[in-house]
Amino acid sequence: MQKNEEENDTMPICSCCDNSSKEEKNSFWKKSILIMITGAVLLFTGFCVDFFTGQELLAEILFLAVVVVAGYEIVEEAIIGLMNKKFNMNLLMIIAAAGAFMIGHGEEGATVILLFFVAEFLEEYAGERARKSVASLLELAPKTAVVQRNSKNLEVHAHEVESGEIVVVKPGDKIPLDGMVFKGVSSVNQAPITGESFPVPKSEGNEVFAGTLNLEGYLEVKVTKKSDETILSRIVELVKESQKKKSHIEVFIDRFAGYYTPTVILLAVAVAIIPPFLLGLSFDEWFYRALVLLVVSCPCALVISTPVSMVSAITSSTKNGVLIKGAQYVEEMKNLEVMVFDKTGTLTEGKMEVTDIKPLNSYSEDEILQVAASLESRSKHPIAEPILRKAEDKNVDLKNVSKFKSIAGKGLKGVIDGETFYAGQKSLFRCEVPEDMIRELEESGKTGVLIGSENSIMGVVGLMDKIRDDAANTIKNLKSQGMKTVMLTGDNESTAKAVSSSIGIDRYYAGLLPENKLEILEDLMTDHKHVGMVGDGVNDAPALARASTGIAMGAVGSDVAIETADVALMHDDLSKLNYLFKLSDKTMSVVKQNTTVSILIKGSFAVLAVFGFITLWMAVGIGDMGLSLAVILNSLRIGNKDAVQV
Repeated sequence: MQKNEEENDTMPICSCCDNSSKEEKNSFWKKSILIMITGAVLLFTGFCVDFFTGQELLAEILFLAVVVVAGYEIVEEAIIGLMNKKFNMNLLMIIAAAGAFMIGHGEEGATVILLFFVAEFLEEYAGERARKSVASLLELAPKTAVVQRNSKNLEVHAHEVESGEIVVVKPGDKIPLDGMVFKGVSSVNQAPITGESFPVPKSEGNEVFAGTLNLEGYLEVKVTKKSDETILSRIVELVKESQKKKSHIEVFIDRFAGYYTPTVILLAVAVAIIPPFLLGLSFDEWFYRALVLLVVSCPCALVISTPVSMVSAITSSTKNGVLIKGAQYVEEMKNLEVMVFDKTGTLTEGKMEVTDIKPLNSYSEDEILQVAASLESRSKHPIAEPILRKAEDKNVDLKNVSKFKSIAGKGLKGVIDGETFYAGQKSLFRCEVPEDMIRELEESGKTGVLIGSENSIMGVVGLMDKIRDDAANTIKNLKSQGMKTVMLTGDNESTAKAVSSSIGIDRYYAGLLPENKLEILEDLMTDHKHVGMVGDGVNDAPALARASTGIAMGAVGSDVAIETADVALMHDDLSKLNYLFKLSDKTMSVVKQNTTVSILIKGSFAVLAVFGFITLWMAVGIGDMGLSLAVILNSLRIGNKDAVQV
């Protein structure tokens, strides 16, 4: 449907078409990368000029250019902080850089400013990752809907559809809005919203959700919620709110700088003024000591002691198939008290397998499997693949099927060797069905598919989502560390109970929608401060975003889950959770070592500088650059092959 420019200008932004951040993102990348490249080139050129030509003035001009290019926004933030009576890290970096220039070490000042700009860029990059996860969510729902108006089917923008209108959904199309089936029968893949293993049969009166996929039949859906009120739009808002709660946590170093910066400044001023004016001592000598104090007090080693360790840990984890998206999550893993798991695709593989073939009326397992696989060979239903795979494993030959028919929401029908056979739910059959056998399978968390003719049931094929091989051992390891385990799932009670019992989960919750998962997670976080979440689907995104640490199953996980989570297991290996805890312990131990040594040496050098025992080259070579190098080398140990024993 075409619209004129005026209509486009006034069109409201809905949950499925908000792309306003793309231009800002491109502009941010281009500007930041240009600044970093320009700053690095100027800094390198300055070092070369100073070392090879000895032209100190030209070198200082190049170093000053680095500050102008990379430090503009840092100076601006420092000034804004001062106007608001806040002494932030930006101010300390500017003063330290200025002090370095004043005592003839412009290369030190330029390096500090450029590195600090890179740190700020990485923080902004993390925020961009969060925005990208929301953008991926927005793409799930169709932007348009086919609505019945005045006896015609019109394609309109989804946000123009009102509650109570009828929308048409053809086979293979996504459902554009939440509603109730008004007409038609089909199966709908609701995994993106509820995480259910199997497609769900839908007929008149059943509820459907925006962003889910209509598989087989034609549906007419009566809209019950507008585009900004759907379950999917609520997921988007939940993710945004959860990420907002995380982003408000203050970084410790900024709080520290609030006290450290004014203390160092006042102390340096006192050293420069009090001895000359009150005691009549040499102003040049004590001003020099004050500048040395500023340089030695520049908290470079202290500032990098944590991030360098974290970068080493993150690099090491990446080599081990684990993507950690921020330093805070390395630390948080050590503190987790409860680990919450999604079921489908996380504890299970999200892939069905045939677990049982139960014969009736003297039929053999191979006969039942032959009929089931022959019918399923004509179907595109998700159940078909595991049944065909089972037939292939058992070398069962398929038979020719004629007059094949897929009965939406019920099952399959076809003629084999002149006789009509069925595969599907009990509603397909007119004869007596084995209710006890079906109930037994369901209580074990399995789905039963009846196989039979018009007159009798041949048997039942039981299927179940395969539990991951390493799931039980992973849960055992977590519990041995005193951690509680919880499973959340959109599947039914019997399936949830069967899975949780088989792998040793402490507690489970079944039949959940995305907001239910988030509510339960927040309840757990009320009782336990540090709660982790492992999931793979869109429906897990709000909980992953809200958890202390959200962990996504990377290879099979949805883009939204991977983007929203703080950690991604790229090989879908649950055993890597144990590795993560070991890595966290090792990393935090190194951080404490670095921080303690930095504070002790910086403090000692500051005292010695006041009394004139520290020269400029000692302040720069040992108290700053030397200490920074020691911190870096200690941090690199985290990445050693044998540093983290699992």
